[in-house]
Amino acid sequence: MRILVTGSAGFIGFHVARRLLEDGCTVIGIDGMTDYYDVSLKRQRHAILQAHDNFTAHEVMMQDAEALEAVFARAEPEMVIHLAAQAGVRYSLEAPGTYIGSNIVGTSTLLEALRRHRPLHFMMASTSSVYGANALLPFSEAHRCDHPLSLYAATKKATEDLAHAYAYNWTIPTTVFRFFTVYGPWGRPDMALFKFIADMYAGKPIDVYNNGDMARDFTYIDDLVEAVRLLSRVPPRRAGEADPGASPVAPYRVVNIGNSQPVSLMAFIEAIENATGLTCVRRYLPMQPGDVPRTWADCSALLALTGFRPSTPLQAGVDAFVAWYRTHYAASLQQ
Repeated sequence: MRILVTGSAGFIGFHVARRLLEDGCTVIGIDGMTDYYDVSLKRQRHAILQAHDNFTAHEVMMQDAEALEAVFARAEPEMVIHLAAQAGVRYSLEAPGTYIGSNIVGTSTLLEALRRHRPLHFMMASTSSVYGANALLPFSEAHRCDHPLSLYAATKKATEDLAHAYAYNWTIPTTVFRFFTVYGPWGRPDMALFKFIADMYAGKPIDVYNNGDMARDFTYIDDLVEAVRLLSRVPPRRAGEADPGASPVAPYRVVNIGNSQPVSLMAFIEAIENATGLTCVRRYLPMQPGDVPRTWADCSALLALTGFRPSTPLQAGVDAFVAWYRTHYAASLQQ
């Protein structure tokens, strides 16, 4: 199958594309190579993908309709997995225009291309952040997501709504997955695991928000990739399918992908200390604007659709990340 993956040089996009290539698919990668974090890390990921004969890379911004149309016309993808986005809750307070442009304008530009080049299945990443002020736990796809707490969450919920409208009007089978705190090798430097470990090896204190009273449903990258891979095989066929995230009027569904086991921030830090052998100095701070105190995924829909549920223990996942970090940054750690 020919599969177009947007954000293919990003953390999740890289891992998804690599697995698809290993499965024998032809992958067309699109990435804008923005400088939100170290671009060299993105280029290193792409270089690994380019070792496969069936991978083609295009450096294109999602808002560039003409360039996007040229990629579709040439590649004729049968499936599209949209993982490109401007991520990060806190940065959305500093650079809101980046989120509007990348997430809303970029996704709407892609959807217009899909209207002209309809795939067998369109899959798109969203986030647990869309649950916002919802206090019901665990988070279910059936819960309303009307009160986002960050601009990032608001833009991702907007992309869900845009995708639903296109699924309805142009009968595009669409699966939206809501990711819950994904981590693992080749992760993003702006995420807590990466930042904590970098600071600990540098002998710096780590910032612990809400005085440590937080919990996250951490999802290991290999589990997420397997969930996306299996969901790709079960596109929604019609409106009103029997799962909590299904649309009553369109071939569209939302599916949580999480570990279904929330971990306290303090236990997370302890796992990092166990993996590194270092003891960190903690700087306790108040809650950051736009953040939520806890996340917890109800993944019963994922299990019913695919027979799979993420299950990698946190310590095993953190150990794998630390092993990658030590290898990837060996030169700087020796200084």
